Amino acid sequence: MDLIESFSFPLPVIVICELLGVPSHDRDEFRAWSNAILSEGGEPGSFRAAGTAMFHYFTKLVADKRAHPADDLVSALVDARDSEDSLDERELIAMLFLLLVAGHETTTNLIATGTLALLTHPGQLSRLRAEPGLLPNAVEELLRYSNPLTQATDRFTVEPAEIGGVTIPARQWVVCVTSSANRDPDRFPDPDRLDLGRDAGGHVAFGHGIHYCLGAPLARLEGEVAFRALFDRLPGLSLAADPATLRWRPSSLIHGLEALPVRLR
Repeated sequence: MDLIESFSFPLPVIVICELLGVPSHDRDEFRAWSNAILSEGGEPGSFRAAGTAMFHYFTKLVADKRAHPADDLVSALVDARDSEDSLDERELIAMLFLLLVAGHETTTNLIATGTLALLTHPGQLSRLRAEPGLLPNAVEELLRYSNPLTQATDRFTVEPAEIGGVTIPARQWVVCVTSSANRDPDRFPDPDRLDLGRDAGGHVAFGHGIHYCLGAPLARLEGEVAFRALFDRLPGLSLAADPATLRWRPSSLIHGLEALPVRLR
C-alpha cells in the first residue's frame, strides 16, 4: 500500500478537521488544494484557483458556524471575531486557511519521512522496538533528521543585521533554512547520522521564538501515536520500493514524499 494515502495523510487531516469543525468528507478537496498551493511545479493558475476555492469554502463555513455554532475551533474564532476581537473577517479566513494547511501537511510529512528513515535504518528501528520508552525522544530526532519543512516562512529585515560575519541590508528577503540548522555540526555531533538516543533538543523543526509553531504539542502527540501503532501492529513492515526511486514533492517549503510504497508483511 501507499503509506501516505492510507495512513500518514488521513490521520492528521481527520484530527485537524475534527478540531476545527470541518466535515471530514471534505478532506480530499483540502488535500488537492493544499498540494496546489504548496507545489512549485503545478499548472499555471493552479495556485490562484486553489486559494480562491479555499477562500470561498471558508467564507461559507464561517457563515454556517455563525448561524449554527458548535463545540469546535471555527465556532470559537467566529465568536471571538463577533465579540469585537482584533481579528477582522479576512484575517479570520486567513487564520482558518493557515490552521488547516499547517495542521495536516507537516504531520503527514513527519509520519511518512520518519517511517522512511526508520525503515532504512533497521538498527535504529530495532532499538526503538526494544525500548518503547524511547519513542518521545525518537520523535524529536525524526523531526530534526527528516525535517517536515525545509524552511521557515518568509522573513524580511527591518534594519541591517549581521549574521556569520555577513551584513544583510534592511528591507531584504531572508530565507531561513531550518533543515540546514537541524544538521548544524556545532549543535548536533555527526548530524547526518540518525540516532534515536541523541539529545535532539534545540532543533528548529517547529521554528523559534514568537513564531514557534502553535501546533507543536499536537504534532508530537500524533507522531508518537502514529509510530507506536504502525510498528506495534505491523512488525513485518518494509519498503516496497528502492529509496532512490522515491519522488519528493516539488516544493522548497515542504519536505515530503509524493508516495511511500510499503509491504505490510
